[in-house]
Formats: sequence, C-alpha cells, structure tokens
Amino acid sequence: MDYKYIEQLLERYWDCETSVEEERILRDFFAQAEVPAHLAAYKSLFDYQRAEAQVSLSEDFEARLLARVEQAETPVCARRLTLSRRLRPLYRAAASVAIVSLLGLAAQHSFERSAAPEGWDYSAAGYSDSYNTPEAALDSCIKVLEFVQDGLKTASADSARHSAGDAGFSKISE
Repeated sequence: MDYKYIEQLLERYWDCETSVEEERILRDFFAQAEVPAHLAAYKSLFDYQRAEAQVSLSEDFEARLLARVEQAETPVCARRLTLSRRLRPLYRAAASVAIVSLLGLAAQHSFERSAAPEGWDYSAAGYSDSYNTPEAALDSCIKVLEFVQDGLKTASADSARHSAGDAGFSKISE
C-alpha cells in the first residue's frame, strides 16, 4: 500500500502548514493498531497527544483549590515609612549625579593641555649636567646618602625611645 499522502501530511505537519482537518486525518491514521514500520516512530507521538487530550480536572478541583487559598491567607501588615526611607531614592539619585559630575570634571581636567608652570622644562634638550666630572657627581651622591642614613638612624632611635617611654607610662598608670 502506498502511504505517500500520509508522508506528505507529516512533512506539512512538521512545517506547521496543516489544517485542522489534515491533523485529524493524521491522528486517525496513527490511532490504528497496525502502522507501517517506516512510520511507526511517529505513532508514539500521536498516542501521547491522544492520551493527554483526555486528561481533565477532577470534579472537586475548584473546591479543594479554594479551601487551600483560604487556609494560606495571611493578613497584610502595613509598614510605616519613615522620612529617610521616603527620601532614599533621592539620596541615590544625588549620589549618582555627584559621581557622574566628579568623573566628568576629572576627565575634563585630564584632557586640558595647560602649559607647564614656569621653570618646568620637560624636554631632554633643556637638561645639562651640573658636574664636570663623574667623580664629583659620585662624591655628591655619597654625601646625600650619608645624610639620609643619619636621618634614618636618628628616627629609629627616637621611635625606640618613644616606645620605651610609652611602656613605662603604662606601668605607672596601672
């Protein structure tokens, strides 16, 4: 037997181009007990659709639903809104405006190309060595480093004396 018409209907069914009458023909065809082997894969789909079409709500469904709704009904409690809660959206809006304006000002400041202050020269051509010999520059660097070393020693001695004085003070206050 030739099942070309059923195969064409199936193709149109998958493309959502069938009419209600054509879908009824397909459902009736697949409702038969014996379906050809090459179409047997689609039988379970149409059987499922037929079984689900018969599912309905029970007689007492509405009564049971209303009973549960009445049980679960809880009173609505009104919350008191304070002034700060009412103004909270305005605070957020003001903070947003402040952040956007600060970012805008920072961007504007960074894009401005104002001239450098007097005495500042950023070009490499403007720099010259202040020492004629490397030995003089080395001596000057050594003097500066010794000065920094002396300052660090003095600062560490002062902090040690200060912490020892705090420990003595805490013993006296007890």
